[in-house]
Amino acid sequence: MTRYEEVAGILRERIEHGIYRVGDRLPSIRAVCQELDVSISTAQEAYRQLVDVALIESRPKSGYFVLPSRVPSVLPSVSRPAQRPLDISQWDQVLELVATQRDDDRLLLGRGVPNLEYETLRPLSKILAGLHRSTDLNGFNYDKLNGSPELRQQVARLAIASGCLLHPDDIMVTTGCQEALAIALRTLTQPGDVVAVDSPSFYGTMQILKANGLKALEIPTDPQTGISLEALELALEQWPIRAIQVTPTYNNPLGYTMPEARKRALFQLAQRFDVAIIEDDIYGDLSFTLPRPRTVKSFDDDGRVMLCSGFSKTVGPGLRVGWLAPGRYRDQAMHMKYVSTGASATLPQLAVAEFVAKGHYERHVRYATRQYQRQRDIMISWVQRYFPQGAGISYPQGSFLLWVELPAAVDCVRLNERLAQRAIHVAPGSLFSASGKFRQCLRLNYAFTLTPAIEDAVRTVGELATEMVEDAQQHAVEVG
Repeated sequence: MTRYEEVAGILRERIEHGIYRVGDRLPSIRAVCQELDVSISTAQEAYRQLVDVALIESRPKSGYFVLPSRVPSVLPSVSRPAQRPLDISQWDQVLELVATQRDDDRLLLGRGVPNLEYETLRPLSKILAGLHRSTDLNGFNYDKLNGSPELRQQVARLAIASGCLLHPDDIMVTTGCQEALAIALRTLTQPGDVVAVDSPSFYGTMQILKANGLKALEIPTDPQTGISLEALELALEQWPIRAIQVTPTYNNPLGYTMPEARKRALFQLAQRFDVAIIEDDIYGDLSFTLPRPRTVKSFDDDGRVMLCSGFSKTVGPGLRVGWLAPGRYRDQAMHMKYVSTGASATLPQLAVAEFVAKGHYERHVRYATRQYQRQRDIMISWVQRYFPQGAGISYPQGSFLLWVELPAAVDCVRLNERLAQRAIHVAPGSLFSASGKFRQCLRLNYAFTLTPAIEDAVRTVGELATEMVEDAQQHAVEVG
């Protein structure tokens, strides 16, 4: 056995005995050299060995971290939705989820809310307080219809990281990303039109389709590479699709990020069929590695991509600060903004603009994503430990949402009903489909500090799901 293999064996043994737990940072290369009296090259090779067997991972400028017992060996299945446009259902379930967003009596494991307790958000509180104390009352007046110039300038600067060169006048501030999506859909469609969406798809977008009398054509979607371009091409040939709506970076709920080449190919496909793309990039800044992925909008050379984003998932949803880069549809989108909410609230815009301008935003996002990456690994390890064997688990490279596909015997709507008796709530997969598919799936949030109470709740979810599987097996034996 070589010396680096001995060092790798020592580190592996410490991991297996729980000295270094999932999500922990391992000692630095220099520390290993000093402790075990080895050279830098030996320590580096030992760490490389552990990276190769997916026991640890390297994070740029951060060090080496312990992975779950394994990166999920079983991913969720490629979706197989209905091959025709559908009317949207599921509003009752969405309303129930929205109603529980601030239920202090239940542990809400499935909500799409970031961690709001980090100290890196303190500067924003101070900025808001200063604006409220100011004798200048301009913050109480209407701002421009397309938003505060200060905020639009900062958004344009941030967009450079995603490959977009936007002028501040290319950007329209909205009341959250949800309004940006609603404006984009109303700009491009009329009641009865067909919109192609990835599957599963964000339930908020689906409900916008429902409210505007639109039909959803769900396209098969891969949990690693995203919407099937081959299936989308066939759909564009067969159906009068007015728009393609996708969340191609750290998708909610499936977690995938489309490879850059496929994003470019998606844009070229839309060009060929002369159809618009509505791109939801609300999670794009929450990347675990740098540089963050490019947007589809970054390939847009004719203005057909309407890019929607905001600060709800990075800073705080209660601020209701979103934005839209409408491209060639700017005039129509501006009209839709006017007839929906008019100008967005001024004070939150000014606060976020200053938060970004002073560098607090980048510091906060860097800190939050380090925590989220560690907590992703811990949540995956709990799911692997407590959920029924063979569960498919997503492996997002950003954001804070995990998608889990359970055995077919598990109905997560019924599971949620049982969990309610234990004061626990998850987001059942049927929320994310036009027709209520994915009933055996659920979404989990790992943004909040993963306490023993949350682990106990995840264990309870797994135990009840396992009971469902066992009951189904027993029933099959009795019937058979």
